[in-house]
Amino acid sequence: MTTPPRYPRDFTGYGGNPPDAAWPGGAKVAISLVLNYEEGGENSILHGDASSEAFLSDIAGAAPWPGMRHWNMESIYDYGARAGFWRLHDLFTSRDLPVTIYGVATALARAPSQVAAMKAAGWEIASHGLKWVDHRDMPEEEERRQIAEAIRLHTEVTGSRPTGWYTGRCSVNTVRLTAEQGFDWISDTYDDDLPYWIEAGDGDQLVIPYTLEANDMRFATAPGYITGEQFFQYLKDSFDTLYAEGLAGSPKMFSIGLHCRLIGRPGKIAGLIRFLDYAQGKEGVWFARRLDIARHWAETHPARRFERPSRMDRATFVARFGGVFEHSPWIAERAWALELGPAHDTAVGLHNALARMFRSASEAERLGVLTAHPDLAGKLAQAKRLTAESTSEQASAGLDALTDEERATFQKLNADYVAKFGFPFIIAVRDNSKASILAAFKTRIANDRTTEFATACAQVERIAELRLKDLLP
Repeated sequence: MTTPPRYPRDFTGYGGNPPDAAWPGGAKVAISLVLNYEEGGENSILHGDASSEAFLSDIAGAAPWPGMRHWNMESIYDYGARAGFWRLHDLFTSRDLPVTIYGVATALARAPSQVAAMKAAGWEIASHGLKWVDHRDMPEEEERRQIAEAIRLHTEVTGSRPTGWYTGRCSVNTVRLTAEQGFDWISDTYDDDLPYWIEAGDGDQLVIPYTLEANDMRFATAPGYITGEQFFQYLKDSFDTLYAEGLAGSPKMFSIGLHCRLIGRPGKIAGLIRFLDYAQGKEGVWFARRLDIARHWAETHPARRFERPSRMDRATFVARFGGVFEHSPWIAERAWALELGPAHDTAVGLHNALARMFRSASEAERLGVLTAHPDLAGKLAQAKRLTAESTSEQASAGLDALTDEERATFQKLNADYVAKFGFPFIIAVRDNSKASILAAFKTRIANDRTTEFATACAQVERIAELRLKDLLP
């Protein structure tokens, strides 16, 4: 049978229970300063491109000039290499702040002095692709070729292979293609405040999400920043929120994106300086290269694989989850045919899919699920003929160790209940004690059938949820 469509996007992440980052020294927030070095790697007919660059400059409404050099655009990029880089270099080295460079390979090849300064400062030089161009429409094989060439040229220019990767103007294939390369980290996502792992074939790839909002690119896009003070205020507000979360026991990371030709301008860098003064004045702030963050995460939170329901074939899925609803594998069969994805690879997510199939079933089918449940402390339990799940559940409430009087009471209540409603009394025993079960018995037997049918169905769903939590994260 063909696998139904699977939805690839992950809306779950860490959910409401993010891991403790356990940053070094008990830091409340980790700050990653990223300096994009793109000058000399942008679109230009000098670089073999069809037109000039039109992205991320101080030229309002810039558009590509087909077949022509755009002198003003080139000179703005030149400013980043000639002046902006060195202003930022002086700022960071004077404060002994670690930096990660997103270096476009062809730009680095045209900047030997800047590369030497990066290396002397101990900065991490990660790859920002072969050229600073849009990968959106790039054929997959061409993008794979350019990634390989970027790695080769980067290694030749800097003396070592890049430790991480960020394309920026990426395609739908970029994350997958870069994950094939075995980097310490990749960053072409903006979907979390913490690193996380993805599966890449037989390997596991660490993703360190990046930012487009705590980023000086907003000086060149709308809506954006006009003054350095606005940039400072946004960085401060972001930092304050993350720092408070760290103080409350949930430390995160804070990426700050910078560009030589943008933040390197005097009026803009003033806002960055104010922020650094502010953040460096706080206790428990870890400034780190992305490589340092990656190494810490790999050691503290190594990748852990588990068998994902959304990737199972039908037979495996039904074998694994067909008993979650008592003796009713048809629910799992129908759920497998849904549009499953990463959101359904957890107990909560898969429970939602299975419960949807139970709720959308006919009343007769749902009644069949109810009648598939055994009586509590009934004859099947005494004969040890319950499913393993039911046996464990009844034992958790002490129903496997009743006195003769208690057993007689349960048998009488069971008989009266079934006689009135036509299905056994169902309750999530793991949520209850023997006393509360007996109390519920006596209360619910007074319900009308419609109310009790709905109550029993809700309890069936709760039992399924608890069973799934034994099987999945």
